[in-house]
Amino acid sequence: MPEMTFRVRWPDGKEVECYSPSLVIQDYFTQNQDYTLPDFLQKANDALTEASERVRARYGFPCSRALGQLHSIKQACAQFSTIPDAQVRVLTLTF
Repeated sequence: MPEMTFRVRWPDGKEVECYSPSLVIQDYFTQNQDYTLPDFLQKANDALTEASERVRARYGFPCSRALGQLHSIKQACAQFSTIPDAQVRVLTLTF
């Protein structure tokens, strides 16, 4: 199953590399695109859940790494939830 990473910049300027076990991320995000915090969180949730389910369909179990990545994203989003109009930029999508 092809993996990919996507690099994001949080509202505080910090950049992090995120993991997906599937190319499905490219169906949800566009490189060099800004997303509102709620939109980014929803897209990340949908994409990483779908990616994990693709692993389950193929191997019989969900992808714990994708679900862990989603957990990390949720924690990061919570830190910025009080910032009005907070934006997350997806910098790169790498295969």
